[in-house]
Order: sequence, then structure tokens, then C-alpha cells
Amino acid sequence: MSQTTAPATQYLDVPGGRLAFDDTGHGTGAPVLLLPGMMVPRSVYRDVRPLLAAAGHRVITLDVRGFGDSSIAWDDYSPAALADDALALLDHLGIERAVLAGHSYTGATVVRLAGLAPERVAGIALLAAFVESPAPNAVMKVLMKVMGAAFVHLPSTWGMYQKLAFPTKPAGFEEYRAGLVAALRTPGRKQATRGYVTGDSAPVGWSAAVTCPALVVMGGKDPDFPRPELVADRQAAALHARKVIVEGAGHYLMVERPQATADALLGFLADLA
Repeated sequence: MSQTTAPATQYLDVPGGRLAFDDTGHGTGAPVLLLPGMMVPRSVYRDVRPLLAAAGHRVITLDVRGFGDSSIAWDDYSPAALADDALALLDHLGIERAVLAGHSYTGATVVRLAGLAPERVAGIALLAAFVESPAPNAVMKVLMKVMGAAFVHLPSTWGMYQKLAFPTKPAGFEEYRAGLVAALRTPGRKQATRGYVTGDSAPVGWSAAVTCPALVVMGGKDPDFPRPELVADRQAAALHARKVIVEGAGHYLMVERPQATADALLGFLADLA
């Protein structure tokens, strides 16, 4: 991964723990809140953030509960709980209305918040999200349960998954992968990991409450979906959203293809303006 200068880490205390975030400061465009997926730090957006900021947007990235610089132990790691955190952060920063982007697990979070507080959400972007995914069959359910247990008890399997999640490996990938595995081995992290792997990242029906503009961005080679474009089509139909397929990208498209991801977001933000 490339190294770009990040804003200083800030903290927000909320009921149950402490959240870490960074903020590029005021811009002329719509504020954008970027949420990482489960079990990865907010630095996955470090190459996208400056591209959005250079276009005039205030960009905030948040470490989700249990990971990055946020505190580890919480009583709830659900997408709905993370939506509460996102709203608390907007309140703390005095941002009345923002565009929210959620990756993977937190795609459900931005859908949830857009449905519950439409006056606070100018638009949402789903990046390789699971919302409205086809229901898994019995075999897939068993496989997902086994993989989830492995991530909790054998952190090295999370590192093995990362190799699959990136069809092409960016510079610094092995260091990044080792850091993710080390994080899962931090004392107390099993609780957070278990909270995510047992959470419902693919709720069906939440999209019906969303009235704001939406964008769906999916990697064309995302190994988390047997047919990535089919899932993107379902999400786009449910949200009346624009769809962008980043050809050749895997599950972490913002890391693997930051310029293409930023271009998709900037096009969406321009339309909102």
C-alpha cells in the first residue's frame, strides 16, 4: 500500500466505548464519511481520502468498534450499532448532512442510517457490500459458519483470506496483511471478531426505507460473491442506484483501485451537487 499523510487521529467517547476517527477539515463540497468493513482499520481509505479532499470535500474516516484505534470491547457490533456511531460522529462534528460510504459489512450500516435519519444523509455509496445479497444455500451457510469460527480462533486464516480478496497485490501488501493478523491476536480481540462474524451484514428489506440517491460500486473479481455483478444489480434495483463495476478489482477495491474508486465516488458527488 502507498503511504499518504493522514490527518491526526481524534477520539469520540460514546456510550460503551471510544471511537477513533480522522477529519480533513472543511471543504466546499459535501462532507463524506467513509466507513471500513469489518476487522480492518480506517487506513484502507488512505489513498482514496486525498483524492476526495483534493476535489474540495471534507473527508472523515472512522474506525469501527473493536478495530483500528477504537476501543475493543463493546456489547454490540451490529450494523445498526455502527449506524448509531456514525450519527454520533456527525453530531460531534456539527455536520448536518453528509454522504456516507460503507464497505462490505458497513454497507448495511449506511443503508440503516439513511433509512432512519434521512434528513442527515445526502446520499449513500455501497462498496463491495452484502446488502440485498441472494440468500446463501445450506452449503454456503455451513461454510460461512466454519470460516467465521476460523477467523476468531485462528487469526492466520484471516491473512489467508486477504490473499484471495486481492486479485492483484498492491505494494506493501504483505506488511498490511501481517498487521491485520497481528490485530486479531491482540488480547480481547476475539470478542470483537466474534461480534462481526456472527452479525448480519446482508439484511434484506432495509433498502426499502432509503429515499436518498445511492451508488453501488463492486469489484469485478470480488471473491466474496460468486457473481459480483448480479449482487450489484440487485442492490442497484433495490436502491434505485447507479452501478459501477471496477473491472479486475477484488473485495478491497478502495485499496487495490483507489483512483477508480475515487472516480466513481466523485462522479456521484458531482451529481448530488
